[in-house]
Amino acid sequence: MYIRKTNNGKYQAIAQYRDNDGKRHQKSAGIFKTKKEAKEKASKLENEFASLNMSLNDISLYDYYIRWYKIYKVATVGEVAQRHYIRLSKFIRQYFNDTKLVNIRRSDYQQFINWYGSNHARESVAKLNRAVRACVASAIADDVIAKDFTFNVQIAYNKDKRRKVEYLNHDEIDQLIKAVKTKLVRYNTSRYMIYTAILTGMRKAEIQALTWKDIDFLHGTITVNKSWDERKKCFKETKTQASNRVIKVNQELLATIKELRANNSNMVFTNVFNTIPTSNALNKCLREIMTDAGIVKSNFVFHSLRHVHVAYLLSQGVPIEAISKRLGHSNISITLNYYTYLIDEYKNKNDDEIVAKLSQIV
Repeated sequence: MYIRKTNNGKYQAIAQYRDNDGKRHQKSAGIFKTKKEAKEKASKLENEFASLNMSLNDISLYDYYIRWYKIYKVATVGEVAQRHYIRLSKFIRQYFNDTKLVNIRRSDYQQFINWYGSNHARESVAKLNRAVRACVASAIADDVIAKDFTFNVQIAYNKDKRRKVEYLNHDEIDQLIKAVKTKLVRYNTSRYMIYTAILTGMRKAEIQALTWKDIDFLHGTITVNKSWDERKKCFKETKTQASNRVIKVNQELLATIKELRANNSNMVFTNVFNTIPTSNALNKCLREIMTDAGIVKSNFVFHSLRHVHVAYLLSQGVPIEAISKRLGHSNISITLNYYTYLIDEYKNKNDDEIVAKLSQIV
């Protein structure tokens, strides 16, 4: 291993190992505040490589996927993402069984996608494909296979499985905000969290984790640098590195949040029970507010407020690049994939406006 000091004074841990053919490889174990922590992480990663050092010539796709997951993902993603990768592995095993990685052809993989897609929505198929593509790229780098059998695969999916997230129009957003603010009580922080979600687009766990140090009232910003594990009731890392960001907010939101300082808690949204509202509590509160406001939407939950935020920004002509950064996505393609239905809708609306303008030309 070796440790490299970065320009900002932190330490990057580099794990070194040799494969079965004696070739030397390197892998970053991450960037850490102390040199000691960097060494520990690099050593841990090298041990994982050593324990997983197996002959890859006859390895199955499933076994290689599990190997790839343990080496490259376990130490870099959260518990939710880990469960997601494991869940996908079950479908790989179910379809390919013990089929060797070197024997899988592009047509075999397309048939796998067709099989999986027959009973899943497009988003689910795309997630599976991204995971396998990353795994296959690793296999190519390991010289296990020479060609990328996932190249140019056609995403097949069940259109009936698509669950369209409903969002609110301008009038409904106004109705919802007014309904939220009419019964704000500092001891019941759920409404404050809903209001924050509408105006920031933050994830639930990011809002739950907010402390007063994260809010800059002078410059009008909220810093996202952690999230909340509501099951273990403790802080955890953000969903991705890109999720660490600074969000610009308006003074009205800050003034509303400031009311909660009277609760005398380090955590912004600690309620009367000295706890942070959970998903169930937030969804129950949101349903009650929407009922009172006369807003009827199916499958509308707290996370839907993130979609509401995106829809509003798109309607106001905010560039998708700016929206992507505000949401904490690592790249714009994630935003484009996740909010395709919204983007397509506004594209169609803009196309109609363009045609209407052109028709005015004499």
